[in-house]
Order: sequence, then C-alpha cells, then structure tokens
Amino acid sequence: MFVFLPLFGAPATASDSAADTSENKKAELPRVAIVTTGGTIAEKVGCGSAGAVPAVSGSALVQSVPGLSDIARIEVTDLMNEDSSQMKPSDWLHLHCIVRHILDREEISGVVVTHGTDTMAEAAFLLDVLLTSNKPVVFTGAMRTASDAGSDGPGNLLNAVRQVLLSSDRNWGVTVTLNGYINAARSARKTQTTNVQTFTSGEKGYLGYLYDGQLVQFNQPAQRVQVELTGNHSATPPYIPILKDYSGSDGRFIRHALETGAQGIVVEGVGAGNVNRETYQAMLEAKKRGLPVVIATRVPNGSVEPVYGDEGGGAALKKAGVILAGDLPAEKARLLLMVGLMRYGNDPGKLNALFGELYR
Repeated sequence: MFVFLPLFGAPATASDSAADTSENKKAELPRVAIVTTGGTIAEKVGCGSAGAVPAVSGSALVQSVPGLSDIARIEVTDLMNEDSSQMKPSDWLHLHCIVRHILDREEISGVVVTHGTDTMAEAAFLLDVLLTSNKPVVFTGAMRTASDAGSDGPGNLLNAVRQVLLSSDRNWGVTVTLNGYINAARSARKTQTTNVQTFTSGEKGYLGYLYDGQLVQFNQPAQRVQVELTGNHSATPPYIPILKDYSGSDGRFIRHALETGAQGIVVEGVGAGNVNRETYQAMLEAKKRGLPVVIATRVPNGSVEPVYGDEGGGAALKKAGVILAGDLPAEKARLLLMVGLMRYGNDPGKLNALFGELYR
C-alpha cells in the first residue's frame, strides 16, 4: 500500500479553500492611505480632564469602523494627535509633504486625512493649493467624540474611503466630507459649532452626497489655484496676521503688526471689501513699507470687488496696490499669501497674478 502525504501539512478543507479565496479577494482590493492628525474623531471624554481630549490612535480609529477592510486595503500613517485649534501652518506643510509622497506611489488610489473640524477647511485648502496629483484626497473628522453614543466619526471615515474609490476620475482636488456631504476645499466653511451638519459650501453648493455606498454628484468645483513648492519647507512660514476692520477701528493693530515683524497682512473688511478711513491709512502705511496687503471680506458669499472709489473703498484699495482676496475668507487668503511668499518672494506682480486666478 502506498500512502501519499501532502507536501505541505494536512489536506486542504472546504473552509481552507474559502479562506484562501477571501484572502485573494482582499489582496485585489484598492489600496487607500489614511493619515490621522487628531481632532474630535480621535478624542474621548474623561482621561482626567474636564472635557474631551486626544485619546485614540490612528490604528484604533480605523479598527473601530465596521466594513472598512471589506472595501479597501487600508494603510495608516499616525502622524499626530492634536486638537485642530492647536494646528499651525507648519503642521500643514509637514502634512502636505507626507500626503504628497504617499500619492506618488502608483499603488495608492487616494488619501483620507482625519483632522479636527475647527481648522479643517484651512488645512484642506492649503493642501488643495499645494498638491499636484489628480488622485482624490478627502478630509474628514467628527463633531461628536469617540465616547459619544452617536459618534459620527466611524461613518464619516467609511464614507471618506468610499469617496476615494468612487471619485478617482472626477478631478475634484482636495475635499471636505462630513455627514455625507462633499465640499470643495476652496468653498468649505464650518457653519455650526456643535451640529454634525456643520460644513457647507455657501452659494457654490455641495459637490455631491454619499449614501448607502453610492456617490451622487451635484456640481464641479471652481478652478483650482495651485502653487508648487519644492523641497520639504521645514523653515518657519512667513508671519502674516489677520486684522479685522470694524465700526470705529483706527488701524492701530495694523501699525502694531508692522512694528512686530509682519511679512504680510490680511485685512478682513466689510461688504465687497471696504474699510474705514483710519484702517485705509494704516494699510497705505503698510504698502509704503513694502509689505503685501490683502483685503478680504467678512461676508460669507460673493467676492471682494473694486466697487467703491471713496477713501477705504475696494476700488481705492486696488488702486493703492492692495491685493483682492476674491471669494476666499481671510483665513484662506492668509494661507495663499503665505505660500505665494514662499514660492515667489515679495514680488507684487506675481502675488497679484496668483490672487488674480481666483477671478477666472
């Protein structure tokens, strides 16, 4: 009698075959990178603190999402765990370098970034300006902590990965996606302090909506403004304060900024980009010293336009060489001026041309 022994262990069973098939199918799934930076999605209440604090690692966050491994092969980069109110432009420049290198890998379908919602729209806009890849990059987070019974984090993370897989050919750039709604980074604004439906795109409208594994498209984003920075840019970004014009303001804070090393100034004006006489005179002083000055508006919709020619009006500001911020709120205009200075230096022609792209 001859006895044939299997070359490698015991004979294969039906369950072994099924397991092999399952593993083979997972190996064929698209690969999506998740870069975690913290925020409410990674916070818990307790931990010896009076409120929610960073407490959940990137890997633990991913493991908390049912069904995620069924749609994609996930790799996690646990970059940091910070509340987004603590984020600085230097953190976002570092994040940009990490995401850029990940996108350069051919096998990567796209990147999801988890981030706190307080400054998410700014971070997403900066990466939208700096990244040149057409692969989708989706920012998501949560309005409820990981301790809350109705935490929105896992669902938002699952939707973000689904969006990467469903939007690879749409060339949307960087988006902000929470509660199913997809916002272009340039248009996204946080509009509610505690509600899960907090991000909107104002008059621009949502790009689309995610539901039950499907993506419904509504719009295309405005044309992207892009600046390519080479190298890692670990140097401290230029100091650019945001100063607000208001009834009775006298320009003293602009003058203080001039005396304390500002390398550019963004003024949040009123209406279509107007300021009072005193603020106007302080802005002229900044221009005389050679600083780039940008005028934005507090109004959430519309754009800065050179309508009024009186002292402090948008037309007078433009004539004086002040840069118009288009439809960008002051905090995003600051970031665009920052990377403009890093790329071109204090070149008035190139900086004006950069912001001019907002009006195309």
